[in-house]
Amino acid sequence: MAVEVVQLRRRGWGETMRRDAWWVQPVVVFLVLTAFLVYATWAAFQNAHYEFGNYLSPFYSPLIFGDSASSWFGPKPAWWPALLPFSPALIILPFPAGFRFTCYYYRGAYYKAFWSDPPSCSVGEPRKGYRGESSFPLIVQNIHRYFLYFALIFIVFLAHDAWKAMWFTNPATGKAEFGIGIGTLLLTANVVLLGGYTLGCHSLRHLVGGYLDRLSSSPARKKAYDCASCLNRGHMNWAWTSLVMVATCDLYVRLLSMGVLSDWRLI
Repeated sequence: MAVEVVQLRRRGWGETMRRDAWWVQPVVVFLVLTAFLVYATWAAFQNAHYEFGNYLSPFYSPLIFGDSASSWFGPKPAWWPALLPFSPALIILPFPAGFRFTCYYYRGAYYKAFWSDPPSCSVGEPRKGYRGESSFPLIVQNIHRYFLYFALIFIVFLAHDAWKAMWFTNPATGKAEFGIGIGTLLLTANVVLLGGYTLGCHSLRHLVGGYLDRLSSSPARKKAYDCASCLNRGHMNWAWTSLVMVATCDLYVRLLSMGVLSDWRLI
């Protein structure tokens, strides 16, 4: 019987037999992430308009140092490098940024959108070899679990900010009174969305679920694993909605502080 030998050929970059609009998703991811990175970097270096009354931008929370009277340890610290512009956001943003950058979902998203690795399923990519995440520099992605610990702490601070956003100073009495404004709703939604994103993290499932390759026999840990798994099923949605909301909160507080907008009080 004659045997036909078929020579396999590696697909070129972007080459595919797919007929659907496979390129739409990576393009959208590229545009949204680029817009967020540009805005977040700009906002972080502003060192201004990050606070308005009882509202604090999540980009600057917790306010460890700063010119605000609510900063923990006063203004710019003496140890801050003279060549680097000072901003309270530069002290804290590396932690949530590191958590998102090393996130399992975001890694898959920006590998496709920025590096074409691969552009999409069954689509040719530019590289010819595969090193994976077991060698430098991508082996650094394995520190995701440690960024998770910081992310959980930040949820507490942001929840406290949302609570503070519910108390407004009465000009007549000078006392704090309960109220709800648009900023209150935004900062509260920010905590809920970030909480759903963080608590649905793959690494958290491993931490609460058990040890190595088996689930814990503890009913409490099984319940925690089920809760984290439930959130994880919508991990992509939590990731994007929380990303948009944190930028929206900063923009809203910034516009209030600049006098462009006025906060609408519901209660």
